[in-house]
Amino acid sequence: MSVTDAGTSDVPHSRLADTVLARLTATYAAAADPERAVAMRAYMKDAAPFLGLATPVRRALSRTVLWGTAHPDEAACTAIALRCWQLPAREYHYFAVDYLRRHARVCSSGFLPVARYLVGTVPWWDTVDPLAAHVVGALVAADPELTSDMDSWIADDDLWVVRTALLHQLSYRQHTDTERLFAYCLLQSGHPDFFIRKAIGWCLREYAKTDPQAVRTFLARERGRFAPLSVREALKNIGA
Repeated sequence: MSVTDAGTSDVPHSRLADTVLARLTATYAAAADPERAVAMRAYMKDAAPFLGLATPVRRALSRTVLWGTAHPDEAACTAIALRCWQLPAREYHYFAVDYLRRHARVCSSGFLPVARYLVGTVPWWDTVDPLAAHVVGALVAADPELTSDMDSWIADDDLWVVRTALLHQLSYRQHTDTERLFAYCLLQSGHPDFFIRKAIGWCLREYAKTDPQAVRTFLARERGRFAPLSVREALKNIGA
């Protein structure tokens, strides 16, 4: 399976994906709420069209879609994710993200190019953040050799790839590579974009739940290099 820079994908054949997509498109479309869809699209800054499915409704529908289906292998995860991403409505992307979060353990390090494709295609925080923390993060935790890919991602020209590198350790807690976390934050400390500055603060704030003194010490030494937003977010729960 390859994912090209041109944005086209070789989707592996999967009978499970055929079943899931047929059920998914029929079930979601039947429950669409056009009026709610307008408001949801506006809230998400017109990042994508919506069907108008509130999260609790969507997840209940997803359980119906998946009832009785087999556990996937990596090929099925890849096919379901890429085929969902080919559909315009954002709820299909959410379904794919939820599915990958649930089954990330069946995906090998070879899934990382697919994850990058998803991060970089129709990107916005609503899909990028869970992919970073729960899919990319899971892949790197399972195969530490992928840290070299994160070292490349943190210097990427695509801000969403950079954000993913910053956030991939978000749920690692005591297993966080602190040196790498701080190095990534410093590398992007001067980034002009809100979403990177916010991500820096967020990943530091999350790690502060595990080691608040390490974050305080780091910022006492380096806070002059960070935007006020990053510092404020990082210290939100632990103080200066």
